[in-house]
Amino acid sequence: MERESVAAAIRSRRIDPTGIDDVFDLAEALLTDDSLDRAIARLDRRLLAFLAVAVELAPADGLTSLARVLDGWPSLAPDAPDAEDADLRLDALDERLLVLRDDDGMLVQPEVAERLRARMRAGLPAAAALAAPPPPGLVREGDVDTGLVARLAAERAFRTIAALAEIVAAVSLEPARELVRGGIALPDAKRLAAAAGIELDDLPALMDLASRSQLITRDGGHWLETPRGESWLEAETPERWRQLATAWRDRLPDELLALIAGRSLIGGPAPLIEEARWFYPAGGEWLDERARVVSSEADALGLTVSGVPVPAGRSVVEGDLDAAVAATSALLPGHVSQVYVQHDLSIVAPGPLAPPLDARLRVLADVEARELASSYRVSAASVNRALAAGETSASLLEFLRGISLTGVPQPLEYLVTETASRYGRVRVGSLGPSEMPARSYVRSDDDALLGTIAVDQSLQSLGLVRTGPNRLTSRFSADVVFWALSDARYPVAAEDETGEIVVLRRHRVARVADQAQPRDLVGELVARVFDGADDHSTEQAWLSRRLETAARDRSAVTVSVRMPGGDVVDFVLEPTSVANGRMRARDRATDIERTLPISAIAGVADAPAD
Repeated sequence: MERESVAAAIRSRRIDPTGIDDVFDLAEALLTDDSLDRAIARLDRRLLAFLAVAVELAPADGLTSLARVLDGWPSLAPDAPDAEDADLRLDALDERLLVLRDDDGMLVQPEVAERLRARMRAGLPAAAALAAPPPPGLVREGDVDTGLVARLAAERAFRTIAALAEIVAAVSLEPARELVRGGIALPDAKRLAAAAGIELDDLPALMDLASRSQLITRDGGHWLETPRGESWLEAETPERWRQLATAWRDRLPDELLALIAGRSLIGGPAPLIEEARWFYPAGGEWLDERARVVSSEADALGLTVSGVPVPAGRSVVEGDLDAAVAATSALLPGHVSQVYVQHDLSIVAPGPLAPPLDARLRVLADVEARELASSYRVSAASVNRALAAGETSASLLEFLRGISLTGVPQPLEYLVTETASRYGRVRVGSLGPSEMPARSYVRSDDDALLGTIAVDQSLQSLGLVRTGPNRLTSRFSADVVFWALSDARYPVAAEDETGEIVVLRRHRVARVADQAQPRDLVGELVARVFDGADDHSTEQAWLSRRLETAARDRSAVTVSVRMPGGDVVDFVLEPTSVANGRMRARDRATDIERTLPISAIAGVADAPAD
């Protein structure tokens, strides 16, 4: 029995390593009903058929052989495997610790046999049905326009990438609150759905995809952008798709990876979940949920259309990401680097704008429509936002002239220069500890403007208090006050203690803590069990466990005891307790109590029938 196989079985069956001290504890844990059910659930139909035939043909002690299974197969089920295939199936079951192999011999443990029979009584197909060929609905044949299907897949992938980009960008500016009962708070959900241009009901699936792709993460009670999400937004569309496809494949269960790899490129076989149920008949809810998520995400990423892989999807499943990206890139709309700037202060991009240009334009303008052709709108508030991010009127106009196919209309140039001239009429800064509980101030030489701010109902939550003719204070930090004033469209600037304007970045990225490598509890358990299982200690532990079982069941056993002269004498005893290396038991023949050291016991066997 290899350590790797044992560790894999412990992990796949989700066995808790705590409380397992020796090989006998581990054996018990591996043979519980829950443990065996989890192992059986991950067997495909081929392996289940072999195990079912072996269970039926094995004698009571479970000892049988590969040859015996092959010889008896035709009497129980159709389509007997050849010797090579049967050998591979036996190896696979041995690796999963469902049978124990010794060359051509094999042991089907009674617990495994009984659990499989119980599952069959509960509805799992019998050996004959398990070995039967697939029904006609799962036969892969047909003829469709693969070029059309590939184009449809690429269009779906582009829409998904665009929507994900909007969601990641939105949570980077304003984190989305997660409710205690689960789900995004309704105001945030509406905000994210509107940003992504999707229906509210479609948001949870995209949030899940973004989370599983590690573009966003929970930080406390809020969803934030991750460092990976930040870099993903800066990438071109093909690279964004590559990262999403790679993340999808990396989290694909092995059972479904093999199944998807075999699905037809050109037909319309049954939905993945239906096919998965047939090939993994013991999978149950575990498989249904995985298949549903995998199929849904594959369609969203353009890897499949209605569950059937397109050429790029097949390349992803096979691990050839370069070929997949090449195939998909050829079908994705190309990026544009120039826009149409209109007199009504709108900006229209005739195609997907290159990510660096899009990111900078979003600082200056608000997104109005996000389709293949996107539109933006410039306002005094958006120009203020750009100035607060470190831009100047000169840098903004230079940027617009560089990307505009229509120049910079006079109304837009006037708006930028006029807003820049007013920028900083309101200043926000931090206060020192001496002015606690106030933490920040708002100042302006325009006392009328400051008075307007003081009575603005939208700013009431800041608790602004007038402390001088040109000064308000707040108990909130300077950045909170600054962004509240900016959102309320005041010409506000942040300043340091010397009065110099400073740039505040409204962009929150989830903290990535430096975490120590987590303990490998399973690896420690396997090492502890294997390293501590020397022949003598294992034998003593087995004897103790056998006697403890007899004491618990109040059953008699035949105990072989080494006598001082070297002879071995058998006693029929009823153990009452086992502790501190000794056993107390009632001798059936003499009806007296005996106390024996475990070290003096040579063996334990079932007592003869009365």
